[in-house]
Amino acid sequence: MFRTARRTALMTTVAVLAVPAATATAAPDETTAVDRLGDDPTELSRLVADAAAEAAARQQGGRAMRAPDSQQTLTAGLDAAVSGLVEGGAVGVTARVETPETVWRGADGDRELDHAPPAHPQDRFRVGSITKSMVAALVMQEVERGTWTLETSVEEVLPGVLPDGVTIGQLLSHRSGAPDFVTPAILERVSDPSSVEQFFDALEQDYTDPELVEAARSLPWLFEPGTDFTYSNTGYVVLGMMLEEVTGRSVESLLEDRVFAPASMRHTELPDEPGTKGPFLVGAAYTGAQGEGWYNLDAQDPSLFSSAGAVTSTTEDLEDFTAALVTGDLVDPALVEQMLTPRSVESLEYGLGVYRVPDPCEPGEYLYGHDGATFGTLAITLTSADGERQVAAGITGRNVSADPEALYDINDLLVPMLLATCSS
Repeated sequence: MFRTARRTALMTTVAVLAVPAATATAAPDETTAVDRLGDDPTELSRLVADAAAEAAARQQGGRAMRAPDSQQTLTAGLDAAVSGLVEGGAVGVTARVETPETVWRGADGDRELDHAPPAHPQDRFRVGSITKSMVAALVMQEVERGTWTLETSVEEVLPGVLPDGVTIGQLLSHRSGAPDFVTPAILERVSDPSSVEQFFDALEQDYTDPELVEAARSLPWLFEPGTDFTYSNTGYVVLGMMLEEVTGRSVESLLEDRVFAPASMRHTELPDEPGTKGPFLVGAAYTGAQGEGWYNLDAQDPSLFSSAGAVTSTTEDLEDFTAALVTGDLVDPALVEQMLTPRSVESLEYGLGVYRVPDPCEPGEYLYGHDGATFGTLAITLTSADGERQVAAGITGRNVSADPEALYDINDLLVPMLLATCSS
């Protein structure tokens, strides 16, 4: 596996990352990265669901890796799975499994593309859309306080920001019909859509929340609010704006006081500037051999994802968060039940800032959590309904090339992690 220098100019005849699928100039059988990432933001979520299904099949078929006296075998298998992802092309991996009987932590690879420091289990990373679960907790706290209901409209709080009739509940559940802002916001900063260099430069620029929302509104509204499901970052940026409007505080401050502190998330933050602090797994994007490979995202500006996906955290903190959320430590249990209840079941069983997948250890039960994907990092956190069994992972080195099989298969790690939560 080769890796190039961290600021290589990557010029391609196809705008692999920056051009919307509808306008990209590509060969008839060629799939661009936007086809894979921009048009299908639930791709990682479906992989997680597939991993849960495969783990359940193995568990029920008696082929699970865990046995009462196989702790050493279990640890060795998980360590090998982490190393396997790095051998397959991941830059750095940190992962954690926790059950009432045991805690396993593993890491492999490097903290940064072409840099020597090795990854460690406690390293921080960008968690992407797992941020949405945290912001959803803040929103439900306001519902608990009586500030809002799920039927409160955006128009009541932020007049003119979104079409009339869009509600808080619809934003939380991705049922508002709001287009996603990511591609149009980036294209606003790109003069040459064929330049991958310009695309990555755009990731390093500062964006404001109103700019992000306006970029989304430059596209047609997708459907009548409440009639369908389409995953959209836009809704959570608007929710962040609403929280700031009614509380007079920044989302960063609200998260620190009302989520991070009570959940004991000591290594988690919502940064407002580029760069990383302390031990950190820096994101990296693989753009394909034709484009000379890798691009380091060390200078990515968190403002592009804002309250939809800018949080940085660790696997331990993510597990502490998901356990605190589902067990009612952050939000009233009756409202937690509403968060965990799916509003959509066709493509993804998504509730209010949380989705569920079948629990491979307990037929008929579910694991709850979220995943996150930035352009250079993948993150996952899941917990059992009682908060006792948890998995979390952060992986840097994301395939954004036209070849979907260019790098590792994340489920080579996730399946054994899920199986490791099943006690005999």
